[in-house]
Amino acid sequence: MAVLLGTALIAGQPDMAAARGAPESFADLAEQISPAVVNITTSAVVAASTEDGPMVPEGSPFEDFFKDFQNPNGEPEAHRSEALGSGFVISEDGYIVTNNHVIEGADEIQVEFFSGEKLDAKLVGTDPKTDIALLKVDSDTPLPFVKFGNSDLMRTGDWVVAMGNPLGQGFSVSAGIVSARNRALSGTYDDYLQTDAAINRGNSGGPLFNMDGQVVGVNTAILSPNGGSIGIGFSMASNVVSKVVDQLKQYGETRRGWLGVRIQDVTPDVAEAMGLADAMGALVTDVPDGPAKDAGMLSGDVITSFNGSEIKDVRDLTRRVADAPIGEGVQVVVLREGKSETLSVTLGRREEAEAVPAAAKPEAVEKEAEVLGLTLAPVTEEMRDQLKLPVGTEGLVVSKVDPVSEAFTKGMRQGDVITEAGQQAITSISDLNKRIEEAKEAGRKSILLLVRRDGDPRFVALSLS
Repeated sequence: MAVLLGTALIAGQPDMAAARGAPESFADLAEQISPAVVNITTSAVVAASTEDGPMVPEGSPFEDFFKDFQNPNGEPEAHRSEALGSGFVISEDGYIVTNNHVIEGADEIQVEFFSGEKLDAKLVGTDPKTDIALLKVDSDTPLPFVKFGNSDLMRTGDWVVAMGNPLGQGFSVSAGIVSARNRALSGTYDDYLQTDAAINRGNSGGPLFNMDGQVVGVNTAILSPNGGSIGIGFSMASNVVSKVVDQLKQYGETRRGWLGVRIQDVTPDVAEAMGLADAMGALVTDVPDGPAKDAGMLSGDVITSFNGSEIKDVRDLTRRVADAPIGEGVQVVVLREGKSETLSVTLGRREEAEAVPAAAKPEAVEKEAEVLGLTLAPVTEEMRDQLKLPVGTEGLVVSKVDPVSEAFTKGMRQGDVITEAGQQAITSISDLNKRIEEAKEAGRKSILLLVRRDGDPRFVALSLS
């Protein structure tokens, strides 16, 4: 284990956790964990590109020459491509965790252990949403392995160690600190630890360890202008990874909970428009057929609590729903018209729900009147067909957005359909103007619009001044 130089408490704050000093050396820790870290080599057949090779003018006498030189038959040839990555053993019977992008598309996967032994691995399952893959090797002897730690206990400034196969150079250790927590890149379930421990190409899928030799992250991505480490690396938090791995091991796939709502964050302007005290929770923009609709949830509800836990924002709710058990009832607290209501929702499975195709994209329409920087026209029967809107859709279609208006700044565009204003249905320009006057009379500084685009709804708060 790494040497602990000492602990310190800040004077006057006896309840703060003890802080570890800088280790004298990481050698003991590296020796302890290295037998469970592996290098991964994958190979796959890649179709040849017809654009490969020298470029010559069309019709040139050299054109046929180069084609024949590349391939006597004149046809592009496929070739085998190899890729490198890292991983780590999580059980003595040979389960190995790595990144999905390390093994994606591979038809052969080979694992090299610190001892030099090489074994062929089979793919158990993958989760592209968190970029995690689970492999399995068969070994005649029990394999050394490492355990997951609790990533939620990691603090900004804690020491961490990364290990893997950077740039294909073989087993390598780098050390640093947790630079930040709860980072999101582009995925729905992102929860990354940011670290300045050197992570390079080939480190993907390798472990990030705490000072107790527990895995607190899976090294996944770097932020770099040149492809090399500049001290900004991202490791998927172990508390996310361990749940995914358990499902992949049990089912060969993920099984996430599904609430069946479209949601958005409650921003300060939306909170003001709705008369909310705090900009917290997840605002429901649409409730299609599914578990939430069956439980009585409505568009405009603000979800403040899920299964006993307070909801801070959309990301918080999404992760909690995903981790909740499928087919079991959970208590969901919503704020509706200033009052709290508790609904019992039996969750479905997200993977099955995502198979539903998206709605068609609306097209532009003729203008009729301008309000709040928007040129609007009521939806007619002809427009429903033209815009490919669902039968019975009512509201106002946006045919133009003033580029210097607040509406444009907040993302409203031609083809959007406004179906509600002030959380009431509208079918005409006069309806919208009436809702605006009511909001002004109530002392509101903005009005909340429910806007649909490509079948997806969202709330937009526009200023009335």
